[in-house]
This record gives sequence, C-alpha cells and structure tokens, in this order.
Amino acid sequence: MVRRLSLSILVLGLAFIYISCGGGEKAAEDLSKRKINIVTTIGMITDIAGNIGGERVNVSGLMGPGVDPHLYKASEGDVSRMANADIIFYNGLHLEGAMTEVFEQMSKRVETVVVSENIDPSLLMETPAYEGAHDPHIWFDVTLWIEAAKTVRDKLMEMDPSHADIYKGHAEDYIAELEELHKYVKEQAQRVPEAKRVLITAHDAFNYFGKQYGFEVRGLQGISTASEAGTADVRDLAQFIADNRIPAIFVESSVPKRNIEAVREAVKSRGYNVAIGGELFSDAMGTEGTEEGTYIGMVKHNIDTIVAALLGEA
Repeated sequence: MVRRLSLSILVLGLAFIYISCGGGEKAAEDLSKRKINIVTTIGMITDIAGNIGGERVNVSGLMGPGVDPHLYKASEGDVSRMANADIIFYNGLHLEGAMTEVFEQMSKRVETVVVSENIDPSLLMETPAYEGAHDPHIWFDVTLWIEAAKTVRDKLMEMDPSHADIYKGHAEDYIAELEELHKYVKEQAQRVPEAKRVLITAHDAFNYFGKQYGFEVRGLQGISTASEAGTADVRDLAQFIADNRIPAIFVESSVPKRNIEAVREAVKSRGYNVAIGGELFSDAMGTEGTEEGTYIGMVKHNIDTIVAALLGEA
C-alpha cells in the first residue's frame, strides 16, 4: 500500500513538473499544418479517435489488451505522452479512478475531454456500491457509445476547423456502422428466450448491456474491480446459479479467471455443473490487428459468445 501511494505521489509530482516547466496552458496553434496528437485511455476510445480522426491524427492509447482501467497507474512515460499531446480523451465516470488526479493536473496545460460528458444523465445507471456515482461501462450500450463518438467528432472539428469536413465524414461512416452494430446485438439477443437471458460474469461491467438488450446481469465483483469478492459473494452467486440452472457463466479478459473458476467449483459442490461459456471483453479490447481489437469486433464477439453459450450452441 505504501509503495502504491509513493508511486501515485511520484506520478502526480511529475505531472506538476511537466506543467510548471511548460508555463501553464499551451498556446493556441494552427493544427491544420500537421497531424493532431491524441492520447486516449481505454482501447474503445482509441478506436473512436482513430476512426473519426483518420489520416489527420496520431493516436496513442495508454491501456492495451488485458489492462484493467480501474486499477491502472500512470507511469512516467504516460505522463510524458500526455504532456506532449494536443488532446487527451478519457471515459470519466470514475472508470480511470487512479488517474483522475493526473488528468486534473494535465487539464491545466493540455485539452482534456471526458467522452461521456454529453450523455443525458438520465440515461446513466447509478450504482449502489458508490453513492452518487454512475456506472462507467457505457460502451456496452452501443447507443450511448454513439454519443461518445459524437463528442470526439465535435472536439476534433473545433480544434481543426479547416479539416472539419473530414472529421464529419468519417464520423458519419463510423456512426452508421455503430447503428448497424446496435441492430445486430438486439437481433442476436432476441434469439435467446427471455427466461434464459441471464448473464453472469466476473464483475458488474455489463449492466448497460443488460438494460439495453434485455438481460439480467450478475457480477461476482462490483462495478470496480478494485473491490474484492468475498466468500459470501461466491457462495450467494453459486447458489443462484444452481437454483436457476444457469447454463453458462463467463470469464473476462481483463479480470483474473480464478474468480469465476471459484464460482464454478462452488456450483459443482451444490450438485450442478455450469459451463464456462467463453471469454468476454469487458474493460479492454482484444489484441490489435484482430477483430476483437476493434470496438465493433469486440461487441460482436461478446454477443455471439453469450448467445451461443446460453443456447447450448458453443
């Protein structure tokens, strides 16, 4: 704990030094003469920025495949990249909890944008784990992620108005793809009988998915993986699975598999065998260069994996 605290203080100190040496906020610059340097946090935002920015941007994502944003700590290299960026896009809603103070320091010098900032608050889900806070996993409702894409589009058009038509055109194409993705997920979800639409994962990342696409969602851990699941959590979830004869449960790429495996063993001790239905991508996408390394590919992989497992087609 002391070591983590010391590291956080060191990173915040570095951020302060970068800002102090830079003389405060960056002077306005004509960005039409060069590419815009963008730093993002999670891969899903990196995907938006790359698709909308296209050839006009260089995008550097801080959090790659398998990285848990709830627990991520900024390194000295991250601070340097952010200090030299033209703009930083992050999710907000406390997803990148450990980095919030760094973003606050960086915002004094670098344009810093929360991609969830323009989403209607009435569409955000509250979480009983954190009073007054919202569930940050908005990308699992594709319609909400479209709003995040619009925020990135508008900010790039504002920063680089001479190329606004490029950003607008790319955004139209990308959003059209997301609208088709939303339809696909709804159609696939409806293949599963309503009584079987129960999704059990390692942590509560899929609540927006459940609300939009008609699934009851239960996670072993809470909204943030910073909270540990206890013996009682495992016992209660295992009893629910056994009582309701849930056919499959799922591991997540950014959460240790041992958590769900412990649930499976606890279910087995109650005389029922539940299958591991496959691996879902929750807080991080797949490897770059694969289908799952894109937002659209990740969402399709998840819904296809869920539906196949719950229908016994896997």
